[in-house]
Amino acid sequence: MSRSRLPLVLGLTAAGGVGYYLYSAGGNTKVAQKQAEADAHRVSAQFKSELPGRGDQAKKDAEKYGAEAGAKVDNALGKTQAELQKAKAEAEAYAKDAKAAALKKVDEFDKKVETEASKAKSGISSWFGGGK
Repeated sequence: MSRSRLPLVLGLTAAGGVGYYLYSAGGNTKVAQKQAEADAHRVSAQFKSELPGRGDQAKKDAEKYGAEAGAKVDNALGKTQAELQKAKAEAEAYAKDAKAAALKKVDEFDKKVETEASKAKSGISSWFGGGK
């Protein structure tokens, strides 16, 4: 039966890492521990900066998506304003047409009243001896 060599490799790597930090710290375990923590922090920060969605790339992406969203809002606002202007123009045209029609009817009524009044006046005048 074959056994996995992974535990052996991991153990040797860990022992090599501990030996490296102890040797570079001159055998002082506290200094070796601080160096290992500093290196771990540096590697972690470097790894985090290379992740997608972090750092400058995330800022650029956010600006790009913000600009796209702003453009969509501006486009929708422009369309809405254009539709409101169109509706306003149509309402003004309808009001103008309605006013013109109403004035036309009033003028027709006035003309009819004047015509009937002149007929009535001539009829009354003929009773008193004037007339045509």
